[in-house]
Amino acid sequence: MSTPDLKLTQFSPGAGCGCKISPADLRDIIRMVPDKSHFDALLVGCESRDDAAVYDLGNGQAIISTTDFFTPIVDDPWDFGRIAAANAISDIYAMGGKPLMAISILGWPLTRLPAALAGRVIEGAVDLCRMAGIPLAGGHSIDISDPVFGLSVTGLADKDCIKQNNTARSGCRLFLSKPLGTGILSTAARKNLLEEQDYLNSVAWMTKLNSSGTELGKMACVRAMTDVTGFGLLGHLLEICEGSKLAARIHFKSIPKLDNLEHYIDKNCIPGGTYRNWKSYGDRIAEINEFDKMVLADPQTSGGLLVAVDRNAHDFDAFAAGNGFIEIGELEEPGEEKVIFVD
Repeated sequence: MSTPDLKLTQFSPGAGCGCKISPADLRDIIRMVPDKSHFDALLVGCESRDDAAVYDLGNGQAIISTTDFFTPIVDDPWDFGRIAAANAISDIYAMGGKPLMAISILGWPLTRLPAALAGRVIEGAVDLCRMAGIPLAGGHSIDISDPVFGLSVTGLADKDCIKQNNTARSGCRLFLSKPLGTGILSTAARKNLLEEQDYLNSVAWMTKLNSSGTELGKMACVRAMTDVTGFGLLGHLLEICEGSKLAARIHFKSIPKLDNLEHYIDKNCIPGGTYRNWKSYGDRIAEINEFDKMVLADPQTSGGLLVAVDRNAHDFDAFAAGNGFIEIGELEEPGEEKVIFVD
């Protein structure tokens, strides 16, 4: 099969985490999953919509287990493998853990795409796992109509170091470790509108490991943590707020953003996932303008860590500066029917 004209993204109904089922539909799908009260050793299950499941080993440590996969977000198969791997491993870091090993999940349309391209995807994932210090130890594959790839990842943490998305406190400051906009740029790429430098910049961010999460797990001042992926910054912040029974105020000008987003938004490079996200949770967001909405609800792939830190933990500022975290807002007591406010 000839490959030069093949573009992986032409086989994607929704690129990267933009293909995730909407938050509203997902709530309906998983509501029949039993809560963790049925299993004494299960510390974190589905009930808080957290990044990974956590199981108590009974010796002061806990196993963290997660899986994440999606359709191609870029045309280069090696970059696709690296991005998908970084995205899946991030869930372990977002719980405060250290990854131990990964196994792959591959769906490949062998009548439409050559097996050699799938091999290149796996090669990219192996390279990224090596950066994280873990083996890609196996996996499962199927012949399917559209390409999908991702990992199931196992991690470990001291039980006291586990971070969740529903344990924040009023007054916590909010920090974010990566810029927003990967959904917008990936949509521009599918429309052949993305400039080369913007592509390289977005891939660099999507393949950057959120490895600082392991260290954050050891910090008592970090009250809650998650990573920002397909539901956008607003969706994942909303999970922190609703789980912790708080409201949030974020400062749009402080939020890190990829270069040239306004240019691509003007060219209507808006992922379908943005509109699905807003339809799912827009009624809980105080009024914002259209540009802010397109950025804050943009589905991220392998996005940054979103961290809630004690208000007076000023020693955290040095860590934040050294690890690329930007302060973007704060949590407060709920007062109105709206949950998130944007200045």
